[in-house]
Amino acid sequence: MSQRDYYEVLGVERDAGEDEIKRAYRKKAMEFHPDRNPDNPEAEEKFKEAAEAYDVLRDSEKRARYDRFGHAGVSGNGFGGGGGFSNTEDIFSHFGDIFGDLFGFAGMGGSRGPRPQSGADLRYNLNISFRQAAKGDEVSLRIPKNVTCLDCSGSGAAPGTQPETCSQCGGTGQMVRQQGFFQMAMPCSACRGEGRIVRNPCPRCRGVGQVQETRELSVRIPAGVDTGNRLRLRGEGEPGVHGGPPGDLYVVIRVDNDKTFSRQGQDLIVRKEISFVQAILGDKIEVPTLDEPVTVDIPRGTQSGEVFRLPGKGLPHLGSSQSGSLLVEVTVRIPSSVNDEQEKLLRDFERLEENKPLRKVKNMFKKAGKAMGMD
Repeated sequence: MSQRDYYEVLGVERDAGEDEIKRAYRKKAMEFHPDRNPDNPEAEEKFKEAAEAYDVLRDSEKRARYDRFGHAGVSGNGFGGGGGFSNTEDIFSHFGDIFGDLFGFAGMGGSRGPRPQSGADLRYNLNISFRQAAKGDEVSLRIPKNVTCLDCSGSGAAPGTQPETCSQCGGTGQMVRQQGFFQMAMPCSACRGEGRIVRNPCPRCRGVGQVQETRELSVRIPAGVDTGNRLRLRGEGEPGVHGGPPGDLYVVIRVDNDKTFSRQGQDLIVRKEISFVQAILGDKIEVPTLDEPVTVDIPRGTQSGEVFRLPGKGLPHLGSSQSGSLLVEVTVRIPSSVNDEQEKLLRDFERLEENKPLRKVKNMFKKAGKAMGMD
């Protein structure tokens, strides 16, 4: 009986990548899985055919031989030349990693205990002041968390005793039952999947193996952080289960507003009010920074809303020696009322402005436009 081309079996091109081949195989395995096609020999054959094709194409050396010599190049790998899988269990054993993910059944490689599980991650919301965010700080946190019980070393059994291996599942934490062509693994009801039973619980943790404590941690806040930034403290989360690693602690930052500065990324904005005389004649003004105040030159004719940039006077960029800028936005203050002498001086100023040659030319064209009906 002639064998079909392995690429055709999986429905992929000959230059398909490893991930594409794996996805195609998963799709075929789901489609022709014996549990979805009971009493269907044709589906079972296609299931085996797809597994055979995947076994060759997933291996770079086998695939190279197959591309060069066809089925003859891989006839000694246990598939070609009448080898193949003897039954569906062989397929499950050979591809336990994929089928375990897809169908959740027990592997054929013997019993095993519960898998190690990583501990849960924890989150802590931390409010800091604007100045702490700008300059960085060392902050102490008090974190309520579960820790391994020291009395029983996490076993859950009273001191001087040990947990017993579950007699029902033999310590695997699973009960395996046959279903069609494969074996389904279910959590053991006697030990709830733990693989062991605690007959004499530890008085302190009541058999859980963990107790809650408040831990005090010191956290370094880097200069330049902003609201929403997260600091990761590895291993400071909940303890792992069955020998798994502990989780992590994520400190989520919220920065309070400041009375002096507002923020735009790593730039700082400070608003300064100047008189209209300062705006017209120019002046030097003092503005605050994160450190000492500095002097800023206000040139003649400054308009309200103009912004002066002071590079390097903003917030530090995280992970960099550079800093943002300080943006000084000026607002021209207009007096709400003037006395008689001030009004006279302003009128004189207005007349002087009107008598400037350029202003006279502008007024002449303006009057000519009105006379021609060109408002």
